[in-house]
Amino acid sequence: MKRPVLVQRDQVIRGSQAIAFVLGVVIALVFGAILLWASGSDPLEVYERMWTSSFGSVSGLENTVNRAVPLTLAGLAVAIAGTMSLWNIGAEGQIMAGAMGAAWVARLGESLSGPVLITAMIAGGIIGGLLWIAGPALARSHLGVNEIITTLMLNEVAIRLTTYLIQGPWKDPDSPGFPVATPLPDQGQLPSIVGDIHFGVIIALVMVALVAFAVNRTTWGYELRVAGSSSTSARYAGISLRRKILGVMLLSGAIAGIAGAVELSSSGTRITDTLSNGYGFAGIIVAALALMRPWAIVPVALVFGAVQVGGNAIRTLEVSSAVSSILQAMILMGALIVGVLVHYRIRWVASSSSAAKPVEGVTAA
Repeated sequence: MKRPVLVQRDQVIRGSQAIAFVLGVVIALVFGAILLWASGSDPLEVYERMWTSSFGSVSGLENTVNRAVPLTLAGLAVAIAGTMSLWNIGAEGQIMAGAMGAAWVARLGESLSGPVLITAMIAGGIIGGLLWIAGPALARSHLGVNEIITTLMLNEVAIRLTTYLIQGPWKDPDSPGFPVATPLPDQGQLPSIVGDIHFGVIIALVMVALVAFAVNRTTWGYELRVAGSSSTSARYAGISLRRKILGVMLLSGAIAGIAGAVELSSSGTRITDTLSNGYGFAGIIVAALALMRPWAIVPVALVFGAVQVGGNAIRTLEVSSAVSSILQAMILMGALIVGVLVHYRIRWVASSSSAAKPVEGVTAA
């Protein structure tokens, strides 16, 4: 009796990750079309509306680019930790912490000029993100506590703390009915650079460039990659794992905090407990599809931004915006499946045969 096993290919197709991502999008669109057809909707009409509202019009493109900003920063936060094989699942909470830090600075600096206040708000966002990841970072670097659990647990705490501030100390006394936070100063809003595209795009691209340079062109980045690939090799090379873990996790939280500050100063006039909008969790998918590579995060975030903007637009067709979430998940699943098949091939072997051994860590299909 024969069974299938995965055997690593001798040669991998050049540009395989880009191919996997594109085919993942195609697979997601096909699956989504089947789902829409089964629910009684016209797939072509839905996809046309999604395209028009995201890339097919000037206003749609502006919305897509703006939506890609927090996705890029969240993906970058996850990716920098992932370079060292660490998983920051708490970007959602760190975004909220960054927004709280920025809102606190805005409340104190109402008299400051626009550029000074925005700079101070971003600094407040960095501090908020740092404080929110400091506990998990210290626990991981000094006690070996799994960072996935600790960062994930703090997400809900950040949201609840924001709710408390909105309904308590930061409540707008002039707002009737449901409690909302005091509005931000007008000069605390990010300026536009082209049309409705705000300055957050520049901030995101600068952060991507800085992280890419640090990871790929500096000794610090080289040591980070060595430590991520083999902790044993890192120890023999004299690399302090504690310092590297602590430093990279703090940097990850700081970037997520910047995302919160940018989102706060661009998306509205006051902080809300829904400001993170799932960007932290979507950033995990973005970073995974980009293989933790900083510059690859940008196009992936742009595609996901388009899917999210399009998902909101199809509500007018009486189609659930959950289609957007399904497509995002299917893009990941499709890309992973194609990625595996690009790097491995399926070989059927007899159960007792040792001619072809499964790849280490990969179970039989």
